[in-house]
Amino acid sequence: MVLLWQRQQSSQHEVSEVTRQAMHGLLSELVRIDGEAEVRQLADGLANPLYYFDLDAVGALARAALREADVDYVLVYDAQGRILHDGSGDIAAFGQPMNDPLAKQVIAATGPHALTRGQLLDVSRPVMIGDERLGGVRIGYSLAGMARDEASAMEALRGRIDEVGRRSLLWLLLLSAALAVIAVAAAAVVQRLLVQPIQVLGDAARQIEAGNFSSPVPVSKRQDELGDLIRTFGRMRESVARHDRDIRRVAYSDALTGLSNRLAFRESLDQRLRALQGAGRQLALVFADLDDFKRVNDTLGHEAGDEVLLQVATRIDRAVQAIRGADAMVARFGGDEFVVLLQAADNEPEGDVRTMVTRLAETLVRELGEPMMLNGRQVFLGSSVGVALFPDDANTASLLMKNGDIAMYQAKVAGKNCYRFYSRTMDQAVERRVRLEHDLRGAWGRGELSLAYQPIFRTRDRVLVGAEALLRWNHPEDGAIAPSVFIEVAEQSGLIEAIGPEVLRSACAEAAGWPTPRGAGEPPFVSVNVSPRQLRSGDLVQQVTDALVESGMAPERLHVELTETAVISDEANATALLARLRDIGVRVWLDDFGTGYSSLSHLRRVQVDGLKIDRSFITDLLRDPDDLALTSAIIAMAHSMGITVVAEGVERQGQFDLLRERDCDLAQGYWLGHPMSALEFARLLD
Repeated sequence: MVLLWQRQQSSQHEVSEVTRQAMHGLLSELVRIDGEAEVRQLADGLANPLYYFDLDAVGALARAALREADVDYVLVYDAQGRILHDGSGDIAAFGQPMNDPLAKQVIAATGPHALTRGQLLDVSRPVMIGDERLGGVRIGYSLAGMARDEASAMEALRGRIDEVGRRSLLWLLLLSAALAVIAVAAAAVVQRLLVQPIQVLGDAARQIEAGNFSSPVPVSKRQDELGDLIRTFGRMRESVARHDRDIRRVAYSDALTGLSNRLAFRESLDQRLRALQGAGRQLALVFADLDDFKRVNDTLGHEAGDEVLLQVATRIDRAVQAIRGADAMVARFGGDEFVVLLQAADNEPEGDVRTMVTRLAETLVRELGEPMMLNGRQVFLGSSVGVALFPDDANTASLLMKNGDIAMYQAKVAGKNCYRFYSRTMDQAVERRVRLEHDLRGAWGRGELSLAYQPIFRTRDRVLVGAEALLRWNHPEDGAIAPSVFIEVAEQSGLIEAIGPEVLRSACAEAAGWPTPRGAGEPPFVSVNVSPRQLRSGDLVQQVTDALVESGMAPERLHVELTETAVISDEANATALLARLRDIGVRVWLDDFGTGYSSLSHLRRVQVDGLKIDRSFITDLLRDPDDLALTSAIIAMAHSMGITVVAEGVERQGQFDLLRERDCDLAQGYWLGHPMSALEFARLLD
């Protein structure tokens, strides 16, 4: 195709050049013929005046010729080549010989003679009476006008070549050549039959280039090439318009849900903000992000994840449609992130957008928290919703989207499945979170992270039997950072996947050298908390095995603690993983029991060695009979299944006494012992 295009361009250039030469020759020939005719007529008129040497008559004829169009000079000379008249009033050159470069050839010529020099055509003819030569006459014609006409014709010709094509070009060249000699009426016919339709096509092409595909294309019944071109152009416009619609649909919509995508949403947001600048009207931006959506993809597969996204898109669209008087746009940015643009409709009075978007946010949290059916099973998800308002929170699109994302993140920090409006204090919280995440990277290698051990006692004889390893962070500038703060940062950023194995190795290495406490009968165990991310990664068994091999500690002395929610949320994977841990001798404990699903039926499928009753039950054990009854029931049922029960958060002797009466196996808490360093714990064992 490139070679064909180059050949076409070469052919067009060749045709243009040949036409230019032909036109130049034709115009030159016409000028020469007209000049020779005028010189012959002037020579005939000068015969008698020269014979009688009547300079007045000679001057009158010369001046008349000089006034003709494109005549540059007129010279009447005698037989020796001396100038007799030049058409001027004073004849300054009278009697002087002609000494220009063409003079010798002119004087020597015995008949009509035409010579070209640059932009000048010199035509001469001797003046004769009979066989006697009285002299001659020369007329110089300027060719500048001919050059202008030639350039103008060639420019029009090249334009027609580009528009009509090679075949039409040959016809236009012939027609253009004929235009130099035919009447004005013929030019009008050409204009009406050929140029005007092409101009209409050109206008239509410019409309298409500008993106206006609704511009009409002329209908032609002509059966020639131009008629075919017009009809083909019409079909091409329809095809381009159809493809443009398809491309725009693909470029501006989400392939899965059919909602607008990020590009379409950003263009609409920019357009609306420009319209609202200075208008005193509000606009709300709503970010909705699904909670724990990754769990669906990891456990049920990506097809189930796509089905969830389709159901979520339907629920969001339904919730938006239920808001009366709202002009809204729903988009999916990718993954599980959905965005809603909300403002009062143009035909509605300006209402309170904050009230409108509050109602929408509440509806989204409620609707997206309802269970979804996937392949006959219920899936529970929540959503974190963030809201930013224009112009209260931001006056640019980028800043508005940033603040909406910050508000959504704060909803996740607040416990998920809720909504939050943006406030300027959130920026400080985000900056602190980003700084903590940055400082947490490499904190273990810098020695800022360490382990503390909280003693665990046997309730029947209050003998120290083990300890729970707790991670502590001593920041070089901020001092001690609360575990509830930096553990959450590590979980959300994924840093826990790098820190977790280090905690396992360090806890096993330090516990390997602990002595056996008096009365315990066996070396103390160490319990280590494992995050849900470590559980999902699939490397937990290998990490535990490596830590045991490096430390040389017996597997039964390591107790792995997992939260009830993390185990039940991915029950199939957790069951297999925990079975492998138990096979190598490691004990598995269920942490924070009672705060999650709280169903002992799960314990039949996910076998564990122990469970830890959450401190929320222990705190009101002495005041609330219900908490005492629930705690007693948990202990009894766990024992019936052969599961060890640990109570955490014991802060009073009365609580310890009640737990011992109810046959709780182990206990830990501030009344029994605060978290301490490995050295202090070793001294306690001694």
